[in-house]
Amino acid sequence: MHYGPCGGVRDDLACEIVPARCPFTVRDEPVPWSGPDPRDRPEPPLLTLAATRPVVLTDLTIPPFDERGLTSVVGTLVGSCDGLLVGEHQGRPDFPPALMTALVRESGGAPWITLTCRDRNRVVLEQELAGLVTARAAGVLCATGDGRAPGVRPEVTQVFDVDGTQLAAMAAAAGLPVAVPEAPEAPPQRLRPGRLREKQRAGAQFAILNHVDSATRMAQFVSAARAAGVTIPLVAGVAVYTDPHSAAVLQNFPGLHLDEDRVAAVLGAPDPVAAGIAEAVAEARGLLALDGVVGVNLSGLGSSHGPAAGAEIKAAVGRELIGGSA
Repeated sequence: MHYGPCGGVRDDLACEIVPARCPFTVRDEPVPWSGPDPRDRPEPPLLTLAATRPVVLTDLTIPPFDERGLTSVVGTLVGSCDGLLVGEHQGRPDFPPALMTALVRESGGAPWITLTCRDRNRVVLEQELAGLVTARAAGVLCATGDGRAPGVRPEVTQVFDVDGTQLAAMAAAAGLPVAVPEAPEAPPQRLRPGRLREKQRAGAQFAILNHVDSATRMAQFVSAARAAGVTIPLVAGVAVYTDPHSAAVLQNFPGLHLDEDRVAAVLGAPDPVAAGIAEAVAEARGLLALDGVVGVNLSGLGSSHGPAAGAEIKAAVGRELIGGSA
């Protein structure tokens, strides 16, 4: 990795992959982007829409290698969001990105495809980007990618030929709308605003931010990012959970922080599903009130009762937000 630190730095400054301190944590400034400046590109339709109202992205959580399940979940979410963020998981492989794009498109969704560097060298990433252009992806979220957990396909080599910042430049050169992730509360927090600036210089057109524990903390990051020279729009992560498992998935992820009191209030409510929906809507509205935050990403499983139940919950949150901004 050249343009670190990634979002997986643990609270003790250790790398999430190897038992050693992340080497980027000793730096006072992020590594500056040294590649070409991105060419002028049209604004993605998502950002054009964001000029008129807040936009909503929703994580697409589906059974792996299940075309029928994908079609059903996308059908549930269509109309409740402006784009579906198709993840790529280290422990749960799925159809390749171009096929995922086509399947989501055929089901009526606007696919924003997460592309990671863990399993692909530069040549294959170039092929994937060309495939996303041909399949008409709404855009690509360029991420370095999580390292595999111990015991997950240990016989398979992890590649990391390039990192997420370099991939953003490759995607911009391919003519795709480009989003990048950033983790405001992942250590070392002092480098995060400047690191996002360097991703912007590489070709990012907006950023999707990981969860933070309060709108106040997000406001501090937005202010620091603007002071560092970040001008691209920001989409803030909103945690959607309704039971202990769906909350724990988010709480145990490096660089993500949830308000423990609010989690406890949802899980202890007489109707945790209704409470979880209300909490996500309230969190989203608090984040959307911040200058520079143009949208939210409804993130997480939503429910431990399977993708269909999770989709219904995230769709309910999205409808509240889109209907309330119309």
